Amino acid sequence: MSTPTRGPYTLAPLLLIPGGLALLAGLDAALTLAGLPAPASSQRLAVLHGSLMVLAFLGTVISLERAVALRQAWGFLAPGLIGLGGIALIVLPDPLLGRLLLVHGFVLFVAVYAVLWRRNHDHTIAVQALGAVLAACAALLLTRVEVAVVLPLLIVFIVLTIGAERVELARLAMPAAAGVHLIWWSVACTAAAAATVLWPLPGWRLLGLILLGMTLWLVRHDVARRLIKTTGLPRFAAAALLLGYAWLLLAGVVLVLVGQPTEAAYDVVVHATFLGFAMSMILAHAPVILPAVLRVKLPYNIFMWVPLALLHLTLLIRVVAVTLDDFDGWSVGLYGNVVALLIFVATAVLTGFLAARPPKPRPFPTPARAAEPAQPVTTSPGTTSPDTSRTETTHA
Repeated sequence: MSTPTRGPYTLAPLLLIPGGLALLAGLDAALTLAGLPAPASSQRLAVLHGSLMVLAFLGTVISLERAVALRQAWGFLAPGLIGLGGIALIVLPDPLLGRLLLVHGFVLFVAVYAVLWRRNHDHTIAVQALGAVLAACAALLLTRVEVAVVLPLLIVFIVLTIGAERVELARLAMPAAAGVHLIWWSVACTAAAAATVLWPLPGWRLLGLILLGMTLWLVRHDVARRLIKTTGLPRFAAAALLLGYAWLLLAGVVLVLVGQPTEAAYDVVVHATFLGFAMSMILAHAPVILPAVLRVKLPYNIFMWVPLALLHLTLLIRVVAVTLDDFDGWSVGLYGNVVALLIFVATAVLTGFLAARPPKPRPFPTPARAAEPAQPVTTSPGTTSPDTSRTETTHA
């Protein structure tokens, strides 16, 4: 018997397609923005790189997962509008409509969190809702200002969303007051993001300090530190989580040292946060979250380590190269980042496709031929044939 959520659930894979297109367009825009050869090489898309990657792609993925958790049809309007906003940014010459669709999508996303919070008043949901509010504010401001102006809002949106998700998933390993502590961390992050507008130099340094503190707090209590000693999927997820935390720590350190990031520091902070931290967390959660969202199996396989290792290796090359002002090395790292994400998408799609195939029918075993009756063995009186017992055992 069908349920009211059956229709929206069947649309979930389709709602993920705009997010995937935003990812592809964002990767192309990254190459164009860097002045490197790209498939489309659209200068118009290059300007929209940040919006496509953070708001359109990550926003669609995160809001779709929450819409599935809501289990109400209207909740799917949030990822639908965010994804549609990404498509509008890609195809329309004027980005205004796409930006407004993103704003409306994130406003609905906040409403989804509000309903989820009313169910059990969970602190983690409240923190994620605050992150969605910041994303909605960033999307609205982007209709008037450059992405660098709203970078603190985008950073805090991602950090609060993923940090709260980790507390929610690792609840048993967290202290009893973890939810309250998370609330205080989220308030501090939001205040620091606001301070970057009023007092840029101390505001950015304050944000860096808070990111350092919150990340160390998460690492201390995250079950990933124990799961890294296991095998299979738990070890893969733990490795991705710990590597993501390491990149967020680096972003915090850079902000503390330089304050408002520019040029090389800007590149390090942005990509340590959104590639090293956010994308690594997506790789860690994909084998668990995607099956729940898309209703398809995504079994772990050893090839999942390839995009994870390539992403972090090439990001390290990129960070070192930009620090040394080595454009060739930085370009290699950038291309490696793009390839790593494409391999991840291809691995996820291929793994899901192979897992969804019906198993081949096993052939019925051919029935054994009926054994011929044992021939009586003639023995001399008073003796026993050694073959009689073997024959009887064989045919028993």
